[in-house]
Amino acid sequence: MALSRRLPVVSDRPAARAGLRSERTLWPDRGPGVFEQELESIEDALMTTTVEKAVAWAQSGSMWPDTFGLACCAIEMMSIVSSRYDIARFGMERFSSSPRQADLLIISGRMTHKMAAPARQVYDQMLEPKWVIAMGACASSGGMFNNYTVLQGVDKIFPVDIHVPGCPPRPEALMEGIIRLHEKIRAGVPPAYQIRGVAE
Repeated sequence: MALSRRLPVVSDRPAARAGLRSERTLWPDRGPGVFEQELESIEDALMTTTVEKAVAWAQSGSMWPDTFGLACCAIEMMSIVSSRYDIARFGMERFSSSPRQADLLIISGRMTHKMAAPARQVYDQMLEPKWVIAMGACASSGGMFNNYTVLQGVDKIFPVDIHVPGCPPRPEALMEGIIRLHEKIRAGVPPAYQIRGVAE
């Protein structure tokens, strides 16, 4: 003899749609208490989230870049603060000259072996969490300079989160890389230094 089992009717309130399993959502015939009535009245007006998501949203919306312009890519990087591109829309209009007040390092241009030690020092002085964007072919892989002076990619001295291709990349490409970095942060992807080390 098969037993018929009646599935509970789940309400269409936001907490029930979000997967909250309580008596109020799984037992629709039960009369609500005083607390449940108050909760039901404010449930549609509140936006619920987790602390991690709120912190990630705040981090992506208040990122302060540190300038490390080395070559022609630096001119393209400087133009993103102009009114045409307006990086202030993303809360990033303050380019910091001090690594202690920055959390995004944009390496724009070719990195020589002579500049590797100062760049690593700047990276080490940045507070955590910190992110790195390698802007251009030279910063990403050495570009056309395959010789003894140019470092073949800045990922040999610190981990890179976003590589922006181009020689030099246009400001739109850098903005795209910044937006992709914001998406990674909001999705909860940890910075590159927590995932992997530097290339050997």
